Amino acid sequence: MDQILGQVLRNAVWERLDMLADLAHEADSPALISVARSELPRLTEGWRTILRAHEPDERGDCPTCSTRWHRCKAPCSVWQVAHDHLVAGGLAHVPESRRATGRHALAGGHSR
Repeated sequence: MDQILGQVLRNAVWERLDMLADLAHEADSPALISVARSELPRLTEGWRTILRAHEPDERGDCPTCSTRWHRCKAPCSVWQVAHDHLVAGGLAHVPESRRATGRHALAGGHSR
């Protein structure tokens, strides 16, 4: 049951991201302004929540990525991805076809 619920949750998130990306590429200016005002605060708060969970502990390890047997030093991959996408520009230089392939690969190769 957890596996089915997890797949439903993942599909809903992928569909939402696809919808937002489509709007960014195809919507007119008034629609973009409306979407930006409603979605940007939600997206930034989502990033903040994720990043707070990956803040380094007093030893400089990521408490979320670390396990009992393997310590993950900060910055973990979540912080690296956040920096790449939010600060450095991320995949802006990668063609759309490669972005879609990478997205599916990161999602475990599932198809919608």
